[in-house]
Amino acid sequence: MAEKILMKGNEALAEAAIMAGCRHYFGYPITPQTEVAAYMSRRMPKIGGTFLQAESEIAAINMVIGAAAAGKRAMTSSSSPGISLKSEGISYMAGCDLPALIVNVQRGGPGLGGIQPSQSDYFQATRGGGHGDYHLLVLAPSSVQEMADLVFKGFDLAEKYRMPCMLLADGTMGQMMEPVELSERAGESAAKPWALTGTEGKRRPNIINSLALEPQELEKWNEDRFKRYDIVRENEQMSESYRMEDAEICVVAFGIAARVSQNAVDAARAKGIRAGMLRPITLWPFPEKALKAAADQCKAFVSVELNMGQMIEDVRLAIECKRPVSLCCRTGGMIPSPDEVLSVIERAAEGGK
Repeated sequence: MAEKILMKGNEALAEAAIMAGCRHYFGYPITPQTEVAAYMSRRMPKIGGTFLQAESEIAAINMVIGAAAAGKRAMTSSSSPGISLKSEGISYMAGCDLPALIVNVQRGGPGLGGIQPSQSDYFQATRGGGHGDYHLLVLAPSSVQEMADLVFKGFDLAEKYRMPCMLLADGTMGQMMEPVELSERAGESAAKPWALTGTEGKRRPNIINSLALEPQELEKWNEDRFKRYDIVRENEQMSESYRMEDAEICVVAFGIAARVSQNAVDAARAKGIRAGMLRPITLWPFPEKALKAAADQCKAFVSVELNMGQMIEDVRLAIECKRPVSLCCRTGGMIPSPDEVLSVIERAAEGGK
């Protein structure tokens, strides 16, 4: 077993990316993810990699497009407003079917907002975030260990399905320190016959492009892409259950909200309320199967979020509105306490919202 090291979440994910074979990082500083870029600036030159602080977030994502098109594992990171600036480039990546890892360590919003943790970019991430019909793979860590583990998973899934993957962490995950185990688990993936690597006179040139001026052609591209998304939705849903064996109240939460909610579930159990928790690890594809199964067992749901209520819509869709869903939320950089979550659980147990 590898030795555990005390690391900040931002630094753990950066080191994991290097171990996963990423040698090309392009970014721009913004709180609370600046440590990712700072760490990469120190490490990349020592391993023969590329670190470049771009002149803007827009430039950074377009540099990722270039590296990804050449078949290289590439990554960028930012926080909420910076991701908005990258959104056009992310849409281009989706349109070109290019894999890459995009890290969003969220801060409060809208606008400049504040630098405290938030989960208010849920809609942006799970609905694509840019223009056009597309999805991102979206992974949500709830510990520093998962910040690292999901980097490996993210690169692998992005390349498996040729689509961008977003690691969606709240600011707490990026800034907190915990023991983490890091070890080499993957290198550069298998050959990418679609990549722009030069023909050497042995094949026709590859073309990577998201422009289709003929509507019939563009329609087919979109239809083919969504067939692939259906495969992702069927095969890649990930979630974790906690005390769900006999639960009557199901709490749904991710990131720091899940850690708070776990304490609230324990407190509810101590009061005789049969509460449990489902923690989505993939926000897209959303773990609909696990939620549907829970709807057959539980009498009510509680969605705990660091926003004004975004994931709650996916919870309601997943359970097909078979059960009432209550919202426990704080926003603006505030985090709900276990007592606040417990209060909503108690109301749900009593039949209220």
